[in-house]
Formats: sequence, structure tokens, C-alpha cells
Amino acid sequence: MEINELTPAERRVWEAFPCGRTVDFRERPREAADHGADWGAERTVRAEVLQALLLDGPRLEGQTPVLRVCGARISGTLDLLYADVASAIHLWACFFDEWPDLYGARLRQLNLGWSVLPGLHGNTLRIDGSLRMTGCRVRGPVRLGGARISGAVFLDGAELGEAGAELTEPVLALNRVTIDDELQAGGGFTAHGLVRLAGAVVAGSITLDDAVLSNPGGTALHASNLSVGTDLHAMRLTAHGRVNLAGARIPGQLNFGSARLSNPGGVALRASGVVGGALWLHGAPPVEGAIALRGGQLGLLYIAPETWPDRVRLDGLTYGRFGPHEPAERWLQVLERDTDGHVPYAYEQLAVAYRSIGDDAAARTVQLAKLRRHRTTLPFHARAWGHLQDATVGYGFRPGRAALWLLSLLLVGSVTYAVRQPRALKPDEAPDFDPVFYTLDLLLPIVGFGQEQAYAAQGVYQSLSYALIVMGWTLATTIAAGVTRAISRQ
Repeated sequence: MEINELTPAERRVWEAFPCGRTVDFRERPREAADHGADWGAERTVRAEVLQALLLDGPRLEGQTPVLRVCGARISGTLDLLYADVASAIHLWACFFDEWPDLYGARLRQLNLGWSVLPGLHGNTLRIDGSLRMTGCRVRGPVRLGGARISGAVFLDGAELGEAGAELTEPVLALNRVTIDDELQAGGGFTAHGLVRLAGAVVAGSITLDDAVLSNPGGTALHASNLSVGTDLHAMRLTAHGRVNLAGARIPGQLNFGSARLSNPGGVALRASGVVGGALWLHGAPPVEGAIALRGGQLGLLYIAPETWPDRVRLDGLTYGRFGPHEPAERWLQVLERDTDGHVPYAYEQLAVAYRSIGDDAAARTVQLAKLRRHRTTLPFHARAWGHLQDATVGYGFRPGRAALWLLSLLLVGSVTYAVRQPRALKPDEAPDFDPVFYTLDLLLPIVGFGQEQAYAAQGVYQSLSYALIVMGWTLATTIAAGVTRAISRQ
């Protein structure tokens, strides 16, 4: 391209490029690019001019060429398909008429901060530095699937997609992307549609603090099999649609503190198979939609009971610690909401967690609740036996009940037979009658004090003695079964 073919605006850019000087077309500081379609020729630069500069532009000895343009209207398509560009690109607060095509390109650095674009093609893009799209307004999809970015990615304050528009593809496609630093998409980042991070690898952290992901009735964030080097921060995140983190690997914090997760009638948070250091959802309102954490492995699970929704799926979830520390009855209400029905593992895991912090009483309460829940799935005769074990010894977790039953029966029998002494079978050989030991003879299997063999009650008192024998055997059997179960849990 010859210099005499350039407009005055393009000539300014052409002459500034070799020494990396900034060309600023803005009429006032921080002028937004929202109305860039109305800008005239005095601040319009053809995309083909920028392409020529980047691929074969003039060079000055001892100078580093950099494309630095602010507040320009870029007409036509910036076509860098498969291009290898050595110069950094800074197109700040610019308005693009057409989608830039960066498919398969290799760039030094790309800065599109505060620009307005109809969309961006960048699948398999390679950037040796950072990608900055801070404050960008992109009306269509941003396609970066399979991209490799050696620096960080900045999307803070960007807005992608159009509210109410129906897209057949993700509004932000970062699937299988590799980012060697961090991904920043907080500070008011807004996405009207699906954000896709499936299979992405981010060496640093991901920040979604204060972001808004809106795809009602669909998936707001699809990040299955995501791999993060440190943390995923999503404090005060607002998500309308499903957040899918199935199979993600996040060794640090997965922090949804004060987040609003909403997907009524569907799954609001799916983190099945997630492996992470800590899942935080503290200070958050009740989740609208189900939470699915099946098969997850967490060092810490911190979700207040009042935040859990009406539907959960927790089978196979393992965690070392949990919080906040609430009475067992409150956490049991959460387990009872499991849509898989009776999930023994969830009860066992909660009991282990309580025991790890030294709350053995709460652990016993959880295990007792598990057996009661299991009882509802049994046939009639097994349920009856379970009710008996529960009433007598609390399945072995309430041993004090056995002593209370024994003392009550002993008191009834002793008082009754003290008032109405049984007849001696052999008066000359019978020992002195003792109502307490006579009752103990009836109640305690195997153990004998010689009273039962020497005396026999008559009439209704004989019926009482039979009842005491039956209740003694029943109580002894349930105590043995309950104690055996309790010992096996230790």
C-alpha cells in the first residue's frame, strides 16, 4: 500500500506505527465508542491499512513498531487469518464495523480495551503476551476456542451479547483454551448468553467477582473439566441459568460468597466430580434450583443450611471439614432433600465430619437418623423390628434408654410382687422371697438368682411374669443388636 493512497487519518497511524507512538482520535478524555458508527472520515481507518502495517509496515532502525490507536472507527474486516504478527496491537476505545478475523493467528499482544465490536473470530489464536478486553462491548459471540495465551486475559467490565437475543452458540467460547496466567472477568463483567470454559486450563486464578451471567432456562457457565491452578473467585456473582463445574479441578478456593444462583426448575449449581480445596457459598440467599455435588472431593464444604435449596444430590460427596457448625438436626434437613432418596453415604460422611471436630453426640444423631431413614424403605416386619430397636435403645446410639426400660420394668415388677407375693412351690426348701431379685430373674435371660424356680405367680400376676420374661428377652436382643451395630461403626 502506497502512502499517497491513505486518508489523513490513516496517514497519522501509518507514520506513528514505526516508533510505537499513540494516535488518539478522541475528542475528549475517556470518550466512549458506543456511537462510533457516526464517526466520520476524520477518525476512520480502513482495516486493510492496519493489516498492511502489521504484516509489512515501515520500520525504523532502533525503534520498536507498535500499533497504538485510540478512538478510531475501523471500517472493513481486520483479516489476520493465520498471520504471524510481531508487533503488539493496541486498539483502545475503537469502533469496529466488522468482526476481526484472528483465526489461527499468532500475535505479540492484543489490547482491545473499551472497544465496541460486532463479534470476534479467534479460535486457535496464539498470543505471546496478554489479551485485554476490559470494558469491551461485543454484541455477538467472542470465539476463542482452543486459543493459547501466554499472559493473562482481562474481561473486567466487558459486556458480551444482547439482552433478550437468542444465540445458537456461546457468547464467550473459551473451551479448551490455555491461559498461562490468570483470567479476570469481574468488576461488572456481563454475559447475555452461555459462557463456555469446558476443558479450559488456567494456570493462575479465575475471577468472576460481581459478574452477571444471564442465560435463563439454559446454562450460564459451562466449565466442565476446567483446570485452575489456584482459585476460582465468584463472590457476589449473579447467575441466571445453570453453573456447570462438573469434573473441574480447583485446588484452592471455589468461592461463591454472597452469590445469587438461580435456575428454577433445573440445576442451579452442578459440581459433580469436582475436586477442590474449598467450596464456599456463605452469606448467599437460598439457591433457586438444585445443587448437585455427587462424587465431589472437597477439603472444606461451607454452605449454611438455609442456603441449600429444596433439591440436592450428594451421593458420593466427600469432604474433610464442613461449616458452619450447626446442630445435627439442621444439616439432617438438607440430607432429607436428596432427590436420590435414602443416600447412606451422605449420612456417613456427615457423621465422620462431626466426629473429626469432636462432636460425637452430633455424629450419633446423624447415624441414628440414617437408620430411621433406611427403615422407611424396608418391608413391614423389618420396619416393626426397627421401630422396636429405635424405641428401646435407639439402634444402639441411645444406650441410656435400655437402662431406663430396665429400671421401669424392675420397678413395676418389684412393687407388684411385693404387694402380691407369689406362691412358693416347695415352702420348706424355698429361699426367702425378694420381689426385686424375683423380677430380675424374670427380666434377665441366662442370669438366675433362684427366685423364679422357687416361686410361681398365679392368675393375672402370672400373666405379668410372662410379659416380663418376653420383654426381657426382647430388650436383651435389641440391646445386643444395637451395641453390635454401634461397635461396628467405631
